[in-house]
Amino acid sequence: MTRFLLSVGFFGVLSVGVGFLLSGDDFFDWWTALGLFALALVGEGVRFRIRRGRTETRQSSEI
Repeated sequence: MTRFLLSVGFFGVLSVGVGFLLSGDDFFDWWTALGLFALALVGEGVRFRIRRGRTETRQSSEI
């Protein structure tokens, strides 16, 4: 859970920084920042799903 929060926090700060850099004359580019943050959340979800799938396949009901 700590790794998840750390990576989501990192990508949150990164997406806010990119939103400010790409804003131009506007105050903040919300669509770019939210899009990048959504991609980070999807990536973390896929990583969690793959990791969970690996642990389920390692468990065996045979003795």
